[in-house]
Amino acid sequence: MTRLSALQRKQTKLIVGLISGTSADGIDAALVRVTGNGTATRVKLLAFETIAYPAGLRERILSNSLPGTGSVDLLCELNILVAHFFADAVKKVARKGRVKLSNIDLIGSHGQTVHHLPQQKRAFGKTVRSTLQIGDPSTIAKLTGIPTVGDFRTADMAVGGEGAPLVPYFDYLMFRSKTKNRILLNLGGIANFTALPKNCSVSQVIAFDTGPANMIIDALMMKFYRKPYDAGGRVALRGEILSEFLLDLMSHPYFKQQPPKSTGREMFGAMFLPQILKFAKKIKRKDLIATATELTPFSIFDQYNRFLAETMRVDEVLVSGGGAHNRAMMEALQDYFRPARVKPIESIGFSSDAKEAMCFAVLANETIAEHPSNVPSVTGAERPVILGKICL
Repeated sequence: MTRLSALQRKQTKLIVGLISGTSADGIDAALVRVTGNGTATRVKLLAFETIAYPAGLRERILSNSLPGTGSVDLLCELNILVAHFFADAVKKVARKGRVKLSNIDLIGSHGQTVHHLPQQKRAFGKTVRSTLQIGDPSTIAKLTGIPTVGDFRTADMAVGGEGAPLVPYFDYLMFRSKTKNRILLNLGGIANFTALPKNCSVSQVIAFDTGPANMIIDALMMKFYRKPYDAGGRVALRGEILSEFLLDLMSHPYFKQQPPKSTGREMFGAMFLPQILKFAKKIKRKDLIATATELTPFSIFDQYNRFLAETMRVDEVLVSGGGAHNRAMMEALQDYFRPARVKPIESIGFSSDAKEAMCFAVLANETIAEHPSNVPSVTGAERPVILGKICL
């Protein structure tokens, strides 16, 4: 505990943030210098690396992410196996940043989500919400020799929250503005946004998952083109958007559900694909991709109009995640949100690819400082809580 006490007193730390998203295509690792904590936090990105999982591992993870397709013995094995690859990612980003492992103070690891059940359920007289991220943080700590904070979501769920989204606290620290109403939009497997009214307090932050982003497109690209994603949105740009098909997809009940809310592969993964594939015999593949791509900006703007526009008219939408590289998606977002400006988060000096990994470095720093870092107005939790488990 002596090392932990010294870490608490240290004003500036080198921290590695780690995450693998719902697409499970690899690990994002960000090496950052963090100074201070709370609203005084300052962050500088020193190195960033995306490390692809070895061939076959993604498929094994995904096959163990839905009921009826996995097994407890494989999940047990994956929990440790994924941690080994997370530890390798720490070593790789440290080399890229020319920093010795012994000089890194802390790791913040989100892990790899395999299942997320945010809706409360009664079982044996208890009311529970549950989530499972694999990539055991204690194993990461032992393989790297660096204290590791992991399993961030469960503490929020223990006090009635959905355990997601957690990025809004980071968005509040980094991107609040005195003069602009901002939306921070992340386009990963799932799309989520954080609304920051100008000059807001943390209790005024609004955020939730809006629905699918790249998850459906990636699945269709793999099925029809044997490619993991639609690079630059090139296939979507060649296709025609079919309005009847789009409205059919928008009939999903999640879009009408009131926030706080969160979602994932359980709702918009393999179980949602049949709704799309029933159109596959009737329309061209490129039109299928174009319409599935349009679902993301269309549903985001729909959620903005349903739940936010009356209280906050947005001035600026800052986009991060893989979808920020999809031209079809970005052009549609600009069309919907005009006259607000839609632009990549790089426009204000942040990396769209590194943002979520940086977030978990900052959340780990807040945990060490004993600061709550959930946002109850966002997750639905009863109160603010300190997140994560500290593994020495």
